[in-house]
Amino acid sequence: MSSLSRKRWLRNRVQVRHILLYLFCILVFAFLLAPILVIIPMSFSSADFLQFPPPSFSLRWYENFFSRQDWLSATMLSLRVAIATSLLSTVLGIMAALALARTSFIGKDLIYAFIVSPMIVPAIIIAVAVLFVYARLRLVGSFLGLVLAHSVLALPYVVINVTASLRTFDIDLEKAAMSLGANRFQAFTKITLPLIRPGVFAGALFAFVISWDELVVALFVSGTKAITLPRRMWISLRQDIDPTIASIATLLVVFASVVLLVVELLRRRTNT
Repeated sequence: MSSLSRKRWLRNRVQVRHILLYLFCILVFAFLLAPILVIIPMSFSSADFLQFPPPSFSLRWYENFFSRQDWLSATMLSLRVAIATSLLSTVLGIMAALALARTSFIGKDLIYAFIVSPMIVPAIIIAVAVLFVYARLRLVGSFLGLVLAHSVLALPYVVINVTASLRTFDIDLEKAAMSLGANRFQAFTKITLPLIRPGVFAGALFAFVISWDELVVALFVSGTKAITLPRRMWISLRQDIDPTIASIATLLVVFASVVLLVVELLRRRTNT
């Protein structure tokens, strides 16, 4: 085989591998997206039960969602809890990230591992532990109880994002501001915070999504009064099985897609 023929053969082989890799990736994405591609058409179904393919097009289940008080109250509660969780976990996450990124002390790695442990520990274990504590503090079924429990789950995402931003931040800028008369708080709010804002915003968005989508802890600590949207969907799936849940799932998919798009734009901005 000549040298030119061998080069062509190797180039064709590489191209075939790339094509096979692309096909494999397409199949994987199709497998992952298949449930979504089924749910969306069912949300526009005119049938009384979940049915695919839908017999005809209808918006009745979207109307059902926006006209029923139980669905709307659960949605508003989840929204309020998610906003409060995002604010609380962001404030705590910024303080924790500053302490971990700028100081050195014994047990620092252990504390960091403890903060991010809710990402590793199964949610059912956290839910049982929170329920045991809340039963004594009488926080079961309260708004405050949901916010505190969701903040425990959301805090690691804020700490990781803010810590990543602080690692690329030049602390000399903050020192320069302090040398010009600014105190530590002013230097942080005027210099540091604007520069690490993409990481803070990304962490806050992750915290919001974690709280908005959380079900396991809500099943244990929401009681009979504080019914969040994920728990209301779980109840509907067990009792009604009508396409209302498909319409809500479609809205959540659209919302999550927008959030992921915003996070990706923030990541690119941080990298640049």
